[in-house]
Amino acid sequence: MPPRKHVAWVTGGGRGIGRACALALASSGVSVAVTARTEAEIQRTAADCVKAKAKAVAVRAAISDGEQALQAYRGVTQALGAPDILVNSAGLARSAPFLKTDEGLLDLHWKANVLSVFFPTLAALPAMVERGWGRIVTIASVSGKVGAPYIAAYAASKHAALGLTRSVAAEFAAKGVTSNAVCPGYVDTGMTEENIRIIAEKTGMTIAQAEQRLKEMSPQKRLTEPEEVAATVLFLCSELAGNINGQAITMDGGALQW
Repeated sequence: MPPRKHVAWVTGGGRGIGRACALALASSGVSVAVTARTEAEIQRTAADCVKAKAKAVAVRAAISDGEQALQAYRGVTQALGAPDILVNSAGLARSAPFLKTDEGLLDLHWKANVLSVFFPTLAALPAMVERGWGRIVTIASVSGKVGAPYIAAYAASKHAALGLTRSVAAEFAAKGVTSNAVCPGYVDTGMTEENIRIIAEKTGMTIAQAEQRLKEMSPQKRLTEPEEVAATVLFLCSELAGNINGQAITMDGGALQW
């Protein structure tokens, strides 16, 4: 686990995987800044980080906007110091048949899943390089490695996020900064609950049947827990993970084997 001197900036930290990552980092003694668009959610996460005996602050911003991301970074730095751990967890998923996928849907995913990684990384990297130590972990998806029906826009954006992750890893490898991604399958979060609701609505399944359908995609017949993803993120942020760089770690119970 990272030593207590580090400062982590977690985007998309108000709920789901981002919240789990923020709490895991806080429990390890890292100071944590949480950013998202929903004030109440990030305030709750920050308060729970404080309960874990960590310094924490909530900074509201839409980090897919370059200026807001930069202002959020400055707010984090002013409150806690320059972050040398960045967890890019903001994102969204929408589905549509390919022939009904338009430029608007592509743009929505580009902003939420690519620019939300690009702008915080762009803001945080200079101080990491100056310090000679940094950890960047992006929450991607198995859909960043393979395609599937009805998620062309989502899969394209997650493939782009992996390309960005790997390029940063290669460019800054000699500067003490690592850049990795975690690629879960379906995780037991609000986003997956929404996917289950849509599947049930479109197919006539019950909610329970739609949930079971997603579970069946894993050989373990279950959803991944947010805390499992957070544990992997925590390791990638540690001193011991300094030789892991440019990787996209799959967490799907063994469904996607390479």
